[in-house]
This record gives sequence, structure tokens and C-alpha cells, in this order.
Amino acid sequence: MALEDAKTEIDHAFTRPDLKGLSFENAFAGAPSFLRRRYGKDLTGVDIAVTGIPFDQAVTNRPGARLGPRAIREASALQPFDPPYGWDGFSPLEELAILDYGDMAFDYAKTADIPARIEAHAATILEAGAACFVMGGDHSITLPLLRAHAKKFGPIALIQVDAHTDTWPDDDPSRIDHGTFCYTAVREGLIDTDRSAHVGIRTVVEDNLGIAIHDAREVHATGAEAVARAVRERAGDAPAYLSFDIDGLDPAFAPGTGTPVWGGLSSAQAAVFLRELAGINLVGGDVVEVSPPFDPAGITAIAGAHVLFDQICLWGWMRRGNAAVDIS
Repeated sequence: MALEDAKTEIDHAFTRPDLKGLSFENAFAGAPSFLRRRYGKDLTGVDIAVTGIPFDQAVTNRPGARLGPRAIREASALQPFDPPYGWDGFSPLEELAILDYGDMAFDYAKTADIPARIEAHAATILEAGAACFVMGGDHSITLPLLRAHAKKFGPIALIQVDAHTDTWPDDDPSRIDHGTFCYTAVREGLIDTDRSAHVGIRTVVEDNLGIAIHDAREVHATGAEAVARAVRERAGDAPAYLSFDIDGLDPAFAPGTGTPVWGGLSSAQAAVFLRELAGINLVGGDVVEVSPPFDPAGITAIAGAHVLFDQICLWGWMRRGNAAVDIS
């Protein structure tokens, strides 16, 4: 069937007849959308809206994450032929109405306006009753995304995979910095620190503001499965937001990022970690800091596409009524 469909399916980003179903469009052809979902702005009946925030003007080192959404979409073209591996037969593309909501529009020369625009952009999706999953962009975009989610769900259990905690002090409200978003989120009461956790950390942290740290060495020593269970237990049934900075992966697996740090997670460890989070009350998430100019062979974008697909799986898994189980 797939072979026959491949002969006729093309440009599903525009021609897909509905929001559900696998796609057999040739991976190397057609207009790229995330997982070959239909582009659109009508959120009626949508379970999940995937959107891009192509902003990277808050980076401390290498730029390029503004090109991340485009690269992640292209990298995802190989994934929608089959249900995702390791999810016990769950096929989110067939069960969930998923829309590619496109990228957020903004004036790149008005940087100070960006956070409010991001918050409003996410709020539009959430107010329509859809979940919001985001392709960045640098990590500064997570702060306004958390603001939008906290307004709807209350304080969030933040699960952050990252080389850095992003809790460096910053009490200047006029600054936009990808290394301070978590500090500000805690100060604003957006995050329930007793339910939150950082994973993959491998930079010095003077004060992590009460958020649990599972550094990269712990993941290597005890295993991604054990760390995921600890994170899941800490989050409990609280509304959770999963922010995945691609530099949480070791540069061997994700060289295309702005602030690479050696000693990070492997792609295999990340896959196990994400799948062992099954059962958390995920309400939204993002993957950030994918920088295509530094990404040989597109391997970082490929990782980003898989991370975002697994976030969608986590969202759908809980809403199917599945309990937290071992699905490795």
C-alpha cells in the first residue's frame, strides 16, 4: 500500500485531506512540513499544533538557531511512514489531529517585542484547546512559552534537558538571554521547583533555585531509565512542560548548536529517557538551539525531529489513559 501511495502523494503540507494518518510521500520530495502534517491556521478540532519560533538573537556564542524550524521540518520527512518505534503500538499520527501551525511572524528588528509576541502566539493555540509544541529558536523563547502555559495550567513542572541550567541571575526585565530564562521563570512563579528537574547538566551551577539536578555523569552511571523514573516521580501528576535544549546531547550527536559542551547524553540515552517519561502529565514542550550552519549531515536536526516526535508521543500517551509503564 505504501508503495502505491508514494506514486500519488505529494506536497502533503498542502494537499493532506485531513489532520490524521501516516504519510507515504517520498521523503526526498515535496514541500516540507513537520511530519508531513498539513499547514494551517484553523485550530478547529486540532489536538496538537506544532509551530516554529525562528529567533536566535539572545545567544551567547554561535548563532543559527533561527534556521532550526526549517531544518527540523526537513529532517522529519523520514518519520511519518510508520508508527514510532518503541511506543507499544501507539500511532500518534493516526490517532491525533496534528497541525503544522507554521512559524511565528515577527519583526526581527524589534527584539524587545519578541517575548510578548511569543507568549501571545502560544496563548492563541492554547486558548483554542490545542497543545502547543515548538521548534526553536534559542532557549530564550521558553520563558514566554512558560508564561502562556502557566496562565492556563498554573505553576509548571519543568523538565529541562540541557548542558546548562539557565539559572544565571538576571533581574533586568529589559534583557533577553537564553541563559537566564529559568531564573526568571522561577522568580515569576511560573515553575513549581519542587516538581521540576534538570537533566544532562555539565556546567557549574552556583544556585539552582531548588530544581533537582541529574547531571550527565549520573545519566551515564545509573542509566537514562533510572533518571527518567526519578524525574517522573518528582513531577507526579503536575502539569509538566518539557524543554529540550539540543546541547543536552554530546557534540558527537548534536554538533549543530550554539554552546556545545562535551560529556553529554547520547542519542540512544535521550531516546530511552524520553520514552521512560511515559505517564507524565505533559501539557507542552519545545526543542531549541538546533543551529543548521554548524550541523554536518543534518544529524542535529534529525535528533531534534525525533525529540519533538517523542514529546508528541508523551502528550498522547497520557491522554489515551495509559499508566506509566516500561515501554523500552
